[in-house]
Parts: sequence; C-alpha cells; structure tokens
Amino acid sequence: MLVTSSESTGANATIERGGSNIVDLPSDGRVFRTTRRVSIDDASASGRMECDAIARFLQDAGNDDTDDAGRAEFGPVWVARRALIEIRQAPEARELLEIATWCSGAGRRWAERSTRLVGNRDGHIEAAAIWIHIDPKTGRPSSWGEGFGEKSYLEATQGRRVDAKLRHATDIPESAVAQPWRFRATDMDAFGHVNNAAYLALAEEVWGATTLMEPARLEIEWRKPCLASEQFEIRAEGVQLWLIESSTNELRVTITCSPL
Repeated sequence: MLVTSSESTGANATIERGGSNIVDLPSDGRVFRTTRRVSIDDASASGRMECDAIARFLQDAGNDDTDDAGRAEFGPVWVARRALIEIRQAPEARELLEIATWCSGAGRRWAERSTRLVGNRDGHIEAAAIWIHIDPKTGRPSSWGEGFGEKSYLEATQGRRVDAKLRHATDIPESAVAQPWRFRATDMDAFGHVNNAAYLALAEEVWGATTLMEPARLEIEWRKPCLASEQFEIRAEGVQLWLIESSTNELRVTITCSPL
C-alpha cells in the first residue's frame, strides 16, 4: 500500500510503508557484500537457522557495512523501529551465506536497510528494517544530516521514500495465551538495553515448532527498550504476540508471524 505525504522532498512525494516490503538490489549506489557461515549455535536441534541468529547476522552485516565505509560513528545513533524478515528457505547449520546489504529507502529522520542472505544449500532470507536516527546529545530523533549521503548510501535508495510508522495491533485479546518471559544478562548490549536480536527468540518460543518450520514472514516492532532485570509476559494469539512488562502491563514489543 502506498500513501502520500508532504513530509519528505515535496508535497507530492510518494511514501511507502517502511520495513514492510522487499525491494531488489539497486542498480547504482553502495551495496556491501560479505560471507558468513551458520554455526551450530545458530541452529535449532533440527538444524534450521533460528530467528534470533538471523537477526544477529542482519545486525552484524549492517555494522560491518558502516565499518567498511569508514563511518563506524553511525552505529550508536540509529535505533531499530520495525523490521520485516522473509524466511523463504531457512538456512541450515554450517551453510555458507552470501550477504548483501544496502540502504533501500529514507525519510527525514530515518532510513531503511535491506539485506539479502543466500546460502550454498539454497537458504534464502530477505529483510528490511527501519532505523531512526537519534541525536546522541538529546536522545531524540533528528535529521541524519549530510554525512549519511556519503559513500553512495542515498544513491542506493533510487529515490525511494519510506515512513517509520508502527502498524501492529496493540489491543491484546482476552483469549491470548500468556506465559512468563525473562531476558538474560547476556542479552544486554553496550547501550544498557536488551539487544535487538534477542527479541526474535520470542518467535522461536511461540512458533518454532509450527509456523517457522515452513517459509514464513515475520514483522517485529520495537516500542520501548527492555532490561534483563525486568520481568515480562508473552501474550500470543494466532499470528501475533505481544511482550508486556509484568508489573505495569506496558507494551514493549510486538511480533507477527505468518506463512509465506
């Protein structure tokens, strides 16, 4: 679905849903390529690459890209907003993946990173994620400025504009199945919050024995950071789960999972 907005480069600029669609590799602009092998620790007992491992590969590819571009300072000032992961065929343990990642869209204070993982045993994953640019001094969203346009990042968008809206249902039905959840101390990152990739373990907990055994589409939306010291509850029904903080019932994260 496309909507129009006057927020971007003109009153008639077309804005797509950020982190909701898969786009092809650009014909121009920066595309960073690397390889990485799926380890035994990245896979389930059946040998299927697990969702949290997929998220780590996506995250690491982005960091490797900015390091390679000589822009390591980008890392601390971007916060994940929402992401789409299409597991077209789950990679297997010890499979070698060719990874390509690029900037596929942008807004005033955010950008979309797309990533493709293709394995030598036919594993295939496509992903897109919206990252909000944060002013390190104020902690608030800010324009990404001129530096981001260097190294052909914006050229790779091919002029594509994206929004950063959250779209998941936030009303939790009374029939949703509840179970307690705790993150581990090892899930914390250098910024004092649970690492983005750790949230995909929720999908494994709820759908790992069913939907994730086949090609699947996952969407995750981050609403507020979590701490390993907090206690949580997963509530799940059908294709969606909600993660809430137990003492306040505050919604932190939502994930949807459906067959491709």
